[in-house]
Amino acid sequence: MKTLHVVCAVIRKDDKIFATQRGYGEFKDGWEFPGGKIESGETPQQALKREIHEELDTEINVGDQIETVEYDYPEFHLSMQCYWCNVVSGKLTLLEAEDARWLTKDTIESVGWLPADKELVQKIKESM
Repeated sequence: MKTLHVVCAVIRKDDKIFATQRGYGEFKDGWEFPGGKIESGETPQQALKREIHEELDTEINVGDQIETVEYDYPEFHLSMQCYWCNVVSGKLTLLEAEDARWLTKDTIESVGWLPADKELVQKIKESM
């Protein structure tokens, strides 16, 4: 089975985290933490900064790693390195996502998370 190596940003502001809704592809309309594939020669942190700039026109600071999620989708295995992040500059402009929300501990489960993100959501909820 093919393995996709990706990174995701759990962007925090006060007691809220930022989530985006996919606007394309097989998982269109599912909710996730923004990020994407690690390109050849990039560190996970470099990939995350690049992806957030491309998707949200925003510069972020990449903090501590939360965990690496390993999840088997029917067509591929996902290995997703997840990091705490915060905005350095920019306004989180949606260039690819369909929608976005700031979620609190009480609202974090109010959206339809993609399967690989569900495990991460529980861990984040415990730390909010």
